[in-house]
Formats: sequence, C-alpha cells, structure tokens
Amino acid sequence: MVRWRDGRGTLSVVDGASGVPLEIAASPRSRMRGLLGRDGVDGALLLTPASSVHTFRMRFAVDVAYLDRSLRVLAVRTMPPGRLGAPRPRARHVLEAEAGAMARWGLRPGARLTVGV
Repeated sequence: MVRWRDGRGTLSVVDGASGVPLEIAASPRSRMRGLLGRDGVDGALLLTPASSVHTFRMRFAVDVAYLDRSLRVLAVRTMPPGRLGAPRPRARHVLEAEAGAMARWGLRPGARLTVGV
C-alpha cells in the first residue's frame, strides 16, 4: 500500500498520455483547499484519500475521475462550479483537472493510471 504525501509528481495513463504534471494532496488541509481560489491547474490534482468532491467557490469547470485502490478509473465526470459530487462506492482517490483535459489524455472508465513521484 502506498503512503501518499503532499507533493508533486507525474501522471501517466496506460495506453494514453504520459508525463502529465501532477500535484498530490494527501493531508487534510491540502485536500480541503484543493483547487479553490485558483484560475486553473497545470496538469492534475490527486486527492487521496477521497471518494467525492465539490466545486463550490471554484472559478472553472473541472473533469473529475474517481479511482479505486489500484488507480483504475471507476468514473469520469465534468463538474461546473457550484456542484456537489455524490460519493462513489469503491473510490479511494479523486483526480481533478480542467474540463476537457481527461478526454485529451485518453482517460476513461477502466483505464489504469501510474504515478511517478
């Protein structure tokens, strides 16, 4: 089992994009802050552990991918600001990126991700 820490890394989609800049939010404080107050994100933000997100007080729409323990994508949604996402059963991590980014990366349900730290 991986012990995640706040920091930076890279994200790769098996059979898709690789080397995507990644910010890891593993502490309660960094998960709570998330993308609030930002005008965008360079790459993606991994919230761990997490099974749901909200977009209240956010300035832009985001793609949200719910991941299981092995970083396999369970579902992908686009959420405009001001929404509350329902918790996903089996989700242990949530990946956020600017709306449209995940489609460009080839990220879809069933895809497997790898994280380099």
